[in-house]
Amino acid sequence: MPKKKTPSQPAHRLRIIAGKWRSRVITFQPAEGLRPTGDRIRETAFNWLTAQIDGARCIDVFAGSGALAFEALSRGAAQCTALEQQGGAIRQLRETAASLQAENLDIIQADSLNYLQQSPPSEPYNLAFVDPPFAAGMLNKACAFLNNSGWLAPDALIYCEMASADNSFIPPDNWQMLRDKVSGEVRYCLYSRIEPKA
Repeated sequence: MPKKKTPSQPAHRLRIIAGKWRSRVITFQPAEGLRPTGDRIRETAFNWLTAQIDGARCIDVFAGSGALAFEALSRGAAQCTALEQQGGAIRQLRETAASLQAENLDIIQADSLNYLQQSPPSEPYNLAFVDPPFAAGMLNKACAFLNNSGWLAPDALIYCEMASADNSFIPPDNWQMLRDKVSGEVRYCLYSRIEPKA
């Protein structure tokens, strides 16, 4: 007797909120640990970044659906590097980038923590998005690697998301909290980096 095919899960959709791609749809397949930043949180986060987003060089450390990367580029960021490990998410990111003609998005398939332990780019990033799967315990390590290995400009801004019930996040000593908000099960924060003195 032939096996029944397991029906594929329907694609999920979200919209870019503002900028040149306003209302354009991002499609992504559900996957373990993939939790795109919701519209209300994204809107608030980018309101925080309004004065800094234009011309910014960004890195989205756990890109997933690409919601943060595409929103940043839509609102005027000059370039964004998106790191993602899952093959399905990578394919969807590339399809969305092609649809939007997002030539200033560099999509890299890699384990983010391993990637951040490699040599940083010649020009550091002035905006980082760090939104790892909540259950994986990656936030502290990712932020430490970003901060200590030359990835961030001296005055970089760092946006982080974590579970609202998670009290384990310890930002680097030279990060100053600018914003901190909770929405349901998500806590999201914005930090500024102060270059450590030699």
